[in-house]
Amino acid sequence: MKSVRTKVIAVGLVIGVAAVGAWQLLPEEGRGSGTALRVGTSDAVSSLDPAGAYDAGSWALFSNVFQSLLTIKSGCGTPVPDAASACKFIGQKLTTYQCELRPGLKFSGGRAVTAEDVKHSLDRIKAINSDQGPAPLFNTLESVKAEDRTVTFNLSAPDATFPFKIATGAGSIVDKEKYPAKALREDGKADGSGPFTLGAYRPAGSAELKPNPGYLGQAKPARTAVTVRYFKDSAQLNQAWQDRQIEVAHRDMPPDVLAGLNPGLKDTRYQASGGTETRSTVFNVRPGSAAAPLAVRQAVAAVIDRPKVAGEVHKGTVTPLYSLVPAGIAGHSTPFFDSYSSPNAATAKKLLKDAGVGAPVSLTLGVNVRGANVPEAEEIAKQLQSTGLFQVKVKAVDQWADFQKAYAAGEFDAYTIGWIADFPDADNFLAPLVGADSSMNNGFSDKAVGDLIARTQSFSDRAQAAGDFRELQKLVAQHVPMLPLWQKKDYVMSRDAVSGAQYLSDGTGVWRLWELNWL
Repeated sequence: MKSVRTKVIAVGLVIGVAAVGAWQLLPEEGRGSGTALRVGTSDAVSSLDPAGAYDAGSWALFSNVFQSLLTIKSGCGTPVPDAASACKFIGQKLTTYQCELRPGLKFSGGRAVTAEDVKHSLDRIKAINSDQGPAPLFNTLESVKAEDRTVTFNLSAPDATFPFKIATGAGSIVDKEKYPAKALREDGKADGSGPFTLGAYRPAGSAELKPNPGYLGQAKPARTAVTVRYFKDSAQLNQAWQDRQIEVAHRDMPPDVLAGLNPGLKDTRYQASGGTETRSTVFNVRPGSAAAPLAVRQAVAAVIDRPKVAGEVHKGTVTPLYSLVPAGIAGHSTPFFDSYSSPNAATAKKLLKDAGVGAPVSLTLGVNVRGANVPEAEEIAKQLQSTGLFQVKVKAVDQWADFQKAYAAGEFDAYTIGWIADFPDADNFLAPLVGADSSMNNGFSDKAVGDLIARTQSFSDRAQAAGDFRELQKLVAQHVPMLPLWQKKDYVMSRDAVSGAQYLSDGTGVWRLWELNWL
């Protein structure tokens, strides 16, 4: 996340809000009640079907159009009922989870939401098993039973994180009469029971959202229409902000813009929250890839200079990261710093020589054109090539969906990708990334890693899993299927005429467009 919660989960994330610019009360001339608020982002929507998307841009939209049984309230780290009236584990084994559906729910088309719709929604995710879908989140889900308004989830193994998983975009409830059981819906429409209804939608262009008067759930009723505008990259997003074509900007403004934010800026409010968005280099470990030999991946890890990436490319708006689990999440450790404390070409050279790998190693590094991704990839390539041990070709892909298909097909030896927490637990930074059939589609699988993941999911008291999480992170640093680069805060910018932007995003993966309104 792709960037989401029962009483049994102990949360290690503290959500903070940074200082905000001067708050003025006069709306812009010509804007106000009845006019759609314009929100800009450089995130992309890969699919309108929840069974076919596991990325931040898609899930942000899902947060507003669909309901899940549970959701995350702003400033809260545990799941609360949304489409459900109540949910709980049955018994002490953490293998049976049950929810009661809230009465009176209706899809935007007018049909009543039933327990069978919930079952259909989860069953089809596993049946379709899209390469870009969220099926890896539900590796412990064995079956779903619907009876009257009761939905019972039977799990193949204890999974204390299951309530978190159904609180994400993966838990979006769809109309069983409009979404095929074994194929993605591809008519460009979406029917949910969330705070908004989706009107006109243009892929890579815009999405028009109107308040859903029939919504019943945890969120407050939406008060104004919202038009989400999707931009190809950060430069275009920033230009739209400068040209006043949008009133809210989120993910991601250029690093120099974020670095220059200060309370004295005219007509600009901003807040930085969370801090658990991460970015990593993912290695293709399939046979035939140049990154398949362990020594190659370890050699790359030995020479990457994270502080230089953070300072020169991202202008200090990100913090170097030495584990897949970011600081601020319980169980965080620093195994990559312990093993590779500073860039060392001599260490990398020895690793390759001892493994019989000839240098220079030719690598293709894939990157999606967005934010500072391309300059970042070029800096990584520059660092690797400066050692004389690597030849790196940066391959940039414009469209997010095309990029996803390319890395899933193994077209790159390595690729860079961001991750936004689905929920604030160390499991979410490990299981979907390095577990069996991971969402990274890089061919990595390891029994010891899988066994430890299963063990961590068996603890209802999450503090008891801390030791296993640290061991998991050590194994990742040994195998290097992924190389963590940095973590950052979540920035939202808004105009003075807009209220509620401080609640839009808090690093939990929920995009609360219903909080926005004109002053």
